[in-house]
Amino acid sequence: MKKLKLFSGNSNPVLAKEICDYLGISLGQATVSTFSDGEIYVKIKENVRGNPVFVIQSFSDPVNTNLIELLIIIDALKRASAKEITAVIPYYGYARQDRKDQPRVPITAKLVADLVAVAGAHRVLTTDLHTGQIQGFFNVPVDHLYASPVLLDYFKKKQFDDLVVVSPDAGGVERARAFAKRMKVGLAIIDKRREGPNQTKIMNIIGEVVDHDILILDDMIDTAGTISQAATAIKEKGARRILVGCTHPVFSGPAIERLMEAPIDEIVVTNTIPLTAAGSACKKVTVLSVASLLGEAIKRINEELSVTSLFA
Repeated sequence: MKKLKLFSGNSNPVLAKEICDYLGISLGQATVSTFSDGEIYVKIKENVRGNPVFVIQSFSDPVNTNLIELLIIIDALKRASAKEITAVIPYYGYARQDRKDQPRVPITAKLVADLVAVAGAHRVLTTDLHTGQIQGFFNVPVDHLYASPVLLDYFKKKQFDDLVVVSPDAGGVERARAFAKRMKVGLAIIDKRREGPNQTKIMNIIGEVVDHDILILDDMIDTAGTISQAATAIKEKGARRILVGCTHPVFSGPAIERLMEAPIDEIVVTNTIPLTAAGSACKKVTVLSVASLLGEAIKRINEELSVTSLFA
């Protein structure tokens, strides 16, 4: 652990500090700023020659700025002769652009993966990719962690009346099924049809929700259209309490307004992305930390130990 160094961009300095506290080290000294014309400037202010280095940076708002910051920090560390560079990306933006589902559109998730590798990253550590196959987009090793153990510990301590875990779409069924199995409760699925970017239409509810407490589980909440529509449809079917659990609180556009209006009792998220001011003020939102999860993974990677037990 003596040689390990950890640096952070400007996307999530609080999480970076929590990870350092878990590891018992100090955050690496670096300047990450912008010139008056918007160009990003990076200077590593300590010796990293021959050291394994980890860089914490989420692709949260402003997404493009945070992405370029990470690439420039990696390049600076590479040119400073760091031994091995691991990009720790708690939230991997552009993950929803993972396939060519229309004519003449890019596969941006693959492009971003190439950029990270070409910049000089030797390994990537990330949390709850929107689709698991994105791991294959990288030409470097990827450790893909799940925040479900953090959420699971929280929800296991709460009292429920006939809890049912609900997947808000078909893509999240595997995640919801695994969570329901560990909670030893039932499972339901929302059949939805997407009518356009950030636009959804709830179609049917598959499963029993009448007179049950509900936990809607998803990997992210962006504009909250899916979650709010799902909660409304479930409530109309006769559900009791409705809680939401997700890893990445993107909370863009009208998200907070929709969540406040929706029949949701509590929204439990993690700190892979720092909350917006509106999100922090929302009394429905509870934030859990993934610092120990990421910190333990960093420790094991640095010591060349298995991280398999963390892939829960």
